[in-house]
Amino acid sequence: MDAGIKRYEIEREERWREFVRQMPHIQFPGDWKVAVIPAFGGALARFLVLLPSGTEKSIYFDAYDRLGCVGEPYWEVHPYRGDVGRCLMNETDELLQMIADEQEKDE
Repeated sequence: MDAGIKRYEIEREERWREFVRQMPHIQFPGDWKVAVIPAFGGALARFLVLLPSGTEKSIYFDAYDRLGCVGEPYWEVHPYRGDVGRCLMNETDELLQMIADEQEKDE
């Protein structure tokens, strides 16, 4: 019971239900395999994408700059061109491009 109360308090403090209404829908290409994983480390959402090539990308949603410093809610994709890629919450076209991009580094 105590864990349930703590979870509810975190959900309320972090406004999870508000983000449910704000979170954009993402249309993934049909040949990507997507695994929704538990959010950890301060992220509000996390998932993994396995591309047809076998490359796996890790994506998280950070609403409170707990994992980076963007100034507003953002997605982070790793790996992206030898580092990480970031885009704002509603920039889903850019998010999909970063996930699909398999270049080792910027050219």
